Amino acid sequence: MIAYYVHHQGSGHVHRASSIAAQARTPVVGLSGRPRPAGWTGDWVDLPDDSDGVDASSRDVTAGGTLHWVPRRHAGLAERMRRVSETVARASLVVVDVSVEVALLARLHGVPVVVVAQPGERTDRPHRTAYDLAERILAPWPVRPAGGWPDGWTAKTVHLGALSRFDAHPAPAAGDPCRVLVLWGRGGIDVGPDRIAAAAAATPGHRWVVAGPHPGPGAWPANLTWLGWVDDVWAELSAAGVVVTHAGQNALAEVAAARRPAVVVPQRRPFGEQDATAAALARAGIAEPTGSWPEPAAWPALLARAAQRGGTGWDAWSTGTGAARAAALLDGLAA
Repeated sequence: MIAYYVHHQGSGHVHRASSIAAQARTPVVGLSGRPRPAGWTGDWVDLPDDSDGVDASSRDVTAGGTLHWVPRRHAGLAERMRRVSETVARASLVVVDVSVEVALLARLHGVPVVVVAQPGERTDRPHRTAYDLAERILAPWPVRPAGGWPDGWTAKTVHLGALSRFDAHPAPAAGDPCRVLVLWGRGGIDVGPDRIAAAAAATPGHRWVVAGPHPGPGAWPANLTWLGWVDDVWAELSAAGVVVTHAGQNALAEVAAARRPAVVVPQRRPFGEQDATAAALARAGIAEPTGSWPEPAAWPALLARAAQRGGTGWDAWSTGTGAARAAALLDGLAA
């Protein structure tokens, strides 16, 4: 059995885990603070909250800088780790996406660990512990230089390319060139609705639709529609001529699967995760990355450049086979 820990923040971790588990021959048990995802066929272990009521300034949550989150005498953390221990002790392999603490706990049970890497600066002491102890490191992006990574990490890293729940879908035909999809995620957004409205107002020849949190009633431009969170993201991607999105791995994987022209606006994340990804896209010439949300006057030219660039560059970012490759590797390690 493979035990697969899924981080609760955002939706990318659970989409990635679901895609890989669906391709694996070995039974996969999920562990997470998130609910069991639709379509998950194996067992699912619900993990309690380990942050409720925590004052990070007074509970030594990093254990002197050796870990990322271990608040003292927290009942939720204690029960969470008990449930993890109970599961990983029965496993032949543990996949961690992502938690330094779970990776260390699993290895202390004598179980081999595969760590899913995150972009950004990951050479702090806790990340070094997790990456050092890992049997393999799965990188859900194409091969690219990893500044500051020790040779030992590079040698055991498998670059999968981006993984999307839509990888099995054929890329749709070109969308409406005047339709702009703003695709947000659940991991946090730096851009307020007024700035999106100003961008729409500056591009009256385009129709903007926003898949993400709904701001409620307002004096919004006529060419701006707030969809709220949508169930059928693929339909919105297929209809769009250009996608404006953040630099989270899941959002980019879904844009890549649809091969859509894109403007990528990195959001603030720990360890510079999205900034690192946006920089990689810029180097590869795949999309139109920006350092921050552009001023209204910049949007007409920015959308034109993205449309002219097109979406074929995503071929280098996502082959559509990442989940199958990951599953085959995990099956081999678990055997």
